[in-house]
Amino acid sequence: MQDDLFGGPPPPPSPSPAPPPSATPAPRSRPRTGVQPAPRDDTLRALAAALPPRLRLGTSSWTYPGWTGLVWDREYPDATLSKQGLTAYGQHPLLRTVCIDRSFYRALTDVQFRRYAEQVPADFRFVVKAPALVCDAQIRSEDGKGRQPNPLFLDPDVAVKEFIEPALAGMGHKVGALVFQLSPLPFMQLQRLPLLLDRLRAMLKALPDVRGATPDGVVAVEVRDPEWLAPGIAPALAEVLREAGATYCLGLHAKMPRMADQLPLLRALWPGPLVCRWNLNPLHGAYGYEDAQREYAPYDRIHDVDEDTRELIVRTVRGVTGAGQNAYVTISNKAEGCAPLSARALAERLASA
Repeated sequence: MQDDLFGGPPPPPSPSPAPPPSATPAPRSRPRTGVQPAPRDDTLRALAAALPPRLRLGTSSWTYPGWTGLVWDREYPDATLSKQGLTAYGQHPLLRTVCIDRSFYRALTDVQFRRYAEQVPADFRFVVKAPALVCDAQIRSEDGKGRQPNPLFLDPDVAVKEFIEPALAGMGHKVGALVFQLSPLPFMQLQRLPLLLDRLRAMLKALPDVRGATPDGVVAVEVRDPEWLAPGIAPALAEVLREAGATYCLGLHAKMPRMADQLPLLRALWPGPLVCRWNLNPLHGAYGYEDAQREYAPYDRIHDVDEDTRELIVRTVRGVTGAGQNAYVTISNKAEGCAPLSARALAERLASA
């Protein structure tokens, strides 16, 4: 018997007649609040346990009502998922990372990053995009058209103060890959890539040591112009990344060559981690993002299987994680139609080996 606050045993209860069974009130269950995860799936849990521990699969953002039954227990408005869905997402057995795209459109504060980190398990890691403020050579209008040159493009101080420092302060050990996605360049800039490489080197070397600050952190650079992979430029890009302790992010987008043509740049940086963002099915072409968005919504099933990409991701993940390196793979709904199902397909192939 438990003692009361003053150390003595509580007084014995007064006897009272028990109410008849029909008078016993039924226990009232508390209403569930917030977004709830999909029902427990033991098959998924067993599949997750069979994956390489250094692999983190995930999606690009998480605000999709169409994932009902896959990630959520029922359909929620996208605004609700945006604010409350990350905790439920983090309970999915296969999804151990997510790409925060929001940070590309507006720089986030350390407080905002901390709120994300507080919603996920300890072994979860984030892939975060740097703001366009430092990654886009142009200042753009709302329709995406370039209006004027961006004077802060590849600015070291902006990169540190508006991105690296807030991310490290807010997310701490949950930082995974911090990605500088360099937006498509105007024609004149593409003619001066060697000069841009010098600016990229200066920016990257000015960053704090992300790998030393977090157990799994890495800085990665993604490009959206195939000219970066030209024979005269790719080796120089690899050298810049190597000097700065950064890596190349495989950007699987229809604007870029296929994955097989990007892997040589990653091999030039070996040994090192894998950062891969599977963004858009090449069936839709370089400017087919809106077409894929329209055709694939509400993102509840696979529409177009990209067999070549699946197989090559699996082979690359096996090699990278087998050598003891981390692998981050995030998937957009525009890759095949439903990012959680694409993640499951990759996991099944990896586990079968």
